[in-house]
Amino acid sequence: MTDPTAADVRNFIAAGLDCTHLEVDGDGRHFFATIVAAEFDGCTRVQRHQRVYAALGDRMRAQIHALSMKTLTPAEWQALPAPATAHHHH
Repeated sequence: MTDPTAADVRNFIAAGLDCTHLEVDGDGRHFFATIVAAEFDGCTRVQRHQRVYAALGDRMRAQIHALSMKTLTPAEWQALPAPATAHHHH
């Protein structure tokens, strides 16, 4: 089995979870996903991760340990500070 690409992982998650925002970066061995889904509302971080693992199913069982994720509700996502740009002065 070839290593999945970041796009593969993103597709797997999107297929099993209704995300409002989904980003996956990775090099085939280690992945980092930012997953925003309304159904995370009221769930603990562990429950959110279990939901993502369930969405991935058996396809990534072997690679799952290499997936880091940030799971957020749409409200939590909106509340995040915008990415810092060069225009900000402190």
